[in-house]
Amino acid sequence: MARHLSLDDRSAIRNGLDRGDSFKQIGRELGKDCTTISKEVRNHLVFRRTGAMGKAYNACVHRQGCDRRRLCDGCTRNRFCWSCKDCNRVCPDFEQEPCPRLKKPPYVCNGCPDRNRCTLQKCFYDPVLAHSEYRAVLSEAREGICLSEGDIRRLDGMVSPILFKGQSLHHIFVNNTDSIMASERTLYRLVDYNLFRARNIDLPRKVRYARRRRKKQYKVDRGCRIGRTYQDFLDFMGRNPGLPITQLDSVEGTKGGKVLLTIHFVATGLMLAFLRDYNDSQSVIDIVDRLYLELRLDRFERLMPVLLADNGSEFSNPAALESDHQGGRRTNVFYCAPGPARMPQDPPG
Repeated sequence: MARHLSLDDRSAIRNGLDRGDSFKQIGRELGKDCTTISKEVRNHLVFRRTGAMGKAYNACVHRQGCDRRRLCDGCTRNRFCWSCKDCNRVCPDFEQEPCPRLKKPPYVCNGCPDRNRCTLQKCFYDPVLAHSEYRAVLSEAREGICLSEGDIRRLDGMVSPILFKGQSLHHIFVNNTDSIMASERTLYRLVDYNLFRARNIDLPRKVRYARRRRKKQYKVDRGCRIGRTYQDFLDFMGRNPGLPITQLDSVEGTKGGKVLLTIHFVATGLMLAFLRDYNDSQSVIDIVDRLYLELRLDRFERLMPVLLADNGSEFSNPAALESDHQGGRRTNVFYCAPGPARMPQDPPG
């Protein structure tokens, strides 16, 4: 029996939660103890501030019967503030109401029958995000150096004085292999981590070389392009001519800073831009979910039946973009051909 949960196991947990199964039922299906399922869900909770169908997010305990109006400066709308998405942010009397159901198993809203009517902060279990967090923790646990503080002091006493004399780290390692009892790579890492008195500046050859840039793009779903390539897009449009196409792209300024998500409706030439704090997949999913809630199912399917995105990692979770929280299909995601070519301006159809 596998000791660690796989992505398929986590998907089965999500499916069980959506059905309303107990931890014991899910554990019996996977051959795991119910406490394992409970810990997995509680360790990977995802909180989202989403409203209900036709209602904005509002988690204030005073929202029922509140008669406040025009709390925002310059507001001209003649309606109660509790129906506005900015109510909780600007109201001085805001007091958050936690959902009592989240304090007991299953701790999430996945299978809650009142989720579409609830405007409180919601909590979900997402198998893709949970597996990504698990892989990150597993990788971090394997990082570092397996040496005690005494071992590092001993190596520092042997290596640093010779480095100060101008000898290379490779030369020191070759001539003192039996005494060092560590790999050459470990010595370089100890210098990089500033655990020796000698620094990188004391390695004459190393400071002459610039570090190579490693371009590695993370994908939430590594198989996201399967069945969604540009050729698949052309075949789909050939079978469904006339469907409106919506192009998704990101406009970055400073690396690691705020970024725009552009949504271009090709048929009308209309382009919307949404500011995001970080260029991650979840921010794109939140914006599509927001449009889905505000447009409703019929308008969303009529306006955005086909999404054509580039190959950025922020669009690498197509399942979350194509389906709503109940698992219903709402759109179809495809990707442009990888390479330096730009997104096509006049796609077929």
